[in-house]
Amino acid sequence: MANSNNPEVPRANARQWWGLVVLVLPSTLLFMMLTILFLAAPSMAADLGPSSTQLLWILDIYGFVMAGFLVAMGVLGDRVGKRLLMVIGAILFGVVSILAALTSDPSMMIAWRAVLGLAAAMMVPATLGLIFVLFQNAEQRGVAIGIWAGGISAGVALGPLLSGLLLEVFGWQATFLVAVPVMLVVALGAPILVPEHRDQNSGKLDLFSALLLVATLLAIIYSIKQFAAQAAVGPTITLLVAGILVGIWFVVRQLRAKQPLLDVRLFKNRTVSGALSVFLLSAAALGGVYSLFTQYLQQVQGLSPMTAGFAILPAAAVLIVVSTLSPMMARRFRPGNVIAIGLAIQVIGYILFTQLDAGTGLALVIASFVVTYPGVAPSMALTTDLVVSSVPPEKAGGASGLATTANDLGISLGVAVIGSIGVAAYRSEIVDTLPQDLPPNVAAAASDSIDGAIVSASNVSETLGESLIMAAQNAFTSGLNTAAIVSAIIAGVAAIISATRLRHIPPSGKAQQNGEE
Repeated sequence: MANSNNPEVPRANARQWWGLVVLVLPSTLLFMMLTILFLAAPSMAADLGPSSTQLLWILDIYGFVMAGFLVAMGVLGDRVGKRLLMVIGAILFGVVSILAALTSDPSMMIAWRAVLGLAAAMMVPATLGLIFVLFQNAEQRGVAIGIWAGGISAGVALGPLLSGLLLEVFGWQATFLVAVPVMLVVALGAPILVPEHRDQNSGKLDLFSALLLVATLLAIIYSIKQFAAQAAVGPTITLLVAGILVGIWFVVRQLRAKQPLLDVRLFKNRTVSGALSVFLLSAAALGGVYSLFTQYLQQVQGLSPMTAGFAILPAAAVLIVVSTLSPMMARRFRPGNVIAIGLAIQVIGYILFTQLDAGTGLALVIASFVVTYPGVAPSMALTTDLVVSSVPPEKAGGASGLATTANDLGISLGVAVIGSIGVAAYRSEIVDTLPQDLPPNVAAAASDSIDGAIVSASNVSETLGESLIMAAQNAFTSGLNTAAIVSAIIAGVAAIISATRLRHIPPSGKAQQNGEE
């Protein structure tokens, strides 16, 4: 009960809760954009004609740029105003979404997706920071943050379903245009419902460090993609080494800075390094298989985009339920064990994926994903709280930035690295199984990607086209099997790290009870 010298913190009214809607809507959409193109990939490939490497860039460049600039934009928002930066980001996101929908060149699509990632980075830190401004009451703030985090989880989970619905009625362009009305609501609603907030004591904006981080990610990932594309080894290795050296430069710069962009010293904290490693690995394991699986549903199982979206819905629903239950489980059991069990179940799901072939029944296909997908939910639901609560209050902002970056980066890494492994396996398999007497241009297109094989099949006789599509479907499924093996190993390593590195963390209910005592 509050005394006269410490009046009770005011509770939020209806205006603040409407303000929360303005913050949760873009957060859900921005993370939905990480996965919304998974089902749209075949349609985009048919219209734009990208190479398989370009298609992977279209899918994952958004996440890499967003991850690289998240913390820098958080600092910029503190200096110029969180609401102002969020509104600018919303306007930029809406305009570029329209430009992307009108694009017919795959290289320009990669560029627009990168700009969308930058606009997203301008918005995400502001949405979380402004929740603390809107809700002074700790109990209401906890509810608001839970709604915000649930919106992000729902966005990642339901992106392909929305994509499927949009593709069925419109075209792949609609997966971009859906952002426009949401960003319009943010641009108009935020100045009315959300107060501005600046932090005059915020650190210096180190844009150069942000550029170093993005350069590191892009150089390393591009070299991995080049290996998958069987490009010249010498230049590819040179690029990989250059990316690693830039990454070392970034780390050294952070260690020397008085106010680093990313406080890498936090990784000395056992909980921080353990939790972030687990989340990064588990999200990466899922991201690559997820992107390949959505293409498998359409290109191999022959589902329409909408039907493929509904095929994913059961797993997405279970993911949301498990995400909700995970904090409750962590009150009774050690969080490290809760996360490890989820990842162990995920490993079983990946093993099921290795058994899929081009003729597998849809029921088993859906069941495999229902087992696999929710396994990432405990790490998704518990990581941020584990990281932030394990550091001093003055380090909470930096720790939160690391957790958000890991969330975003993990999925994008999976799409890039494990997706590239799947592409490489496809190319290795298709070379030996292509039908004889194919025209050179058709054989070249089919050897690059399953999209190229399906489009090119219409340029040959019906019998030869059917043989080509069957060979491509078998090769693509083989690539999915290979990717699942890699993901199973990664998820298994993450489970071991969680069970060992996080075993010192007690159940949250017991920790609170001890604190009260």
